[in-house]
Amino acid sequence: MKKLTESSSKYDNLEKMSTHDLLVNINKEDQTVALTVQHEIGAIEQFVDACYERMRKGGRLFYIGAGTSGRLGIVDASECPPTFGVEQGLVVGLIAGGDSAIRKAVEFAEDDREQGWKDLEKYAISEFDTVVGIAASGTTPYVLGALESAKAKGILTAGISCNPGSPLSELADYAMTPEVGPEFVTGSTRMKSGTAQKLVLNMISTSLMIKLGRVKGNKMVDMQLSNNKLVDRGVRMIMSEIPVDYETAEKLLSTHKSVRNAINAYHQ
Repeated sequence: MKKLTESSSKYDNLEKMSTHDLLVNINKEDQTVALTVQHEIGAIEQFVDACYERMRKGGRLFYIGAGTSGRLGIVDASECPPTFGVEQGLVVGLIAGGDSAIRKAVEFAEDDREQGWKDLEKYAISEFDTVVGIAASGTTPYVLGALESAKAKGILTAGISCNPGSPLSELADYAMTPEVGPEFVTGSTRMKSGTAQKLVLNMISTSLMIKLGRVKGNKMVDMQLSNNKLVDRGVRMIMSEIPVDYETAEKLLSTHKSVRNAINAYHQ
């Protein structure tokens, strides 16, 4: 299979470019990414609706990947509790090589076709859950093995890759495949491919959390109040919803521990 993500860069002699030209050309390539994701909105929509039906009945969402792809899934999963106030474990990110691979590459971890499913089994995964495989190439054995086993168990699967017709796209129930084309540095899929994957993950988790009722209007009313900035944001959210001053809003937030609860308590 010809891998679009491994095809030669449209640019050459990079080491001879000025800093300005390097930055301009990287940015020029980056500007194409959002448009390639736009072409996948229909596929993303179908997946989100299918995943939502499971999550609203108590199912969980798992992301699984290797290297950059695995790290992106972990970032998206880890942001769901503080942003939307959901419990830890509703959205889970797994990476080949385990947590140590988040910071440092683990050699050949992505080549183990059996380990992905073993990692999912640690979470007592069931047919109520959903697994999203993330792999720019669409050929990562760790991811493919996990999805094969998941499908065999009746678990909903999806794949995010940047190679059309890849094994991941063929295997997954729902394939989201933004075709970003050659990377600025040939094969460096942490660049445009990684950006595209991040955009798709943002769309999936944000739309799911909104559909699950974790946003009111346009505000994160269930966010965790884990620092002073977020407390101040929460106070101002309350003030925008009910006619109270800053001090009163702050007291309401301190008493009721979330923006949603504070607003509801005021109206009772």
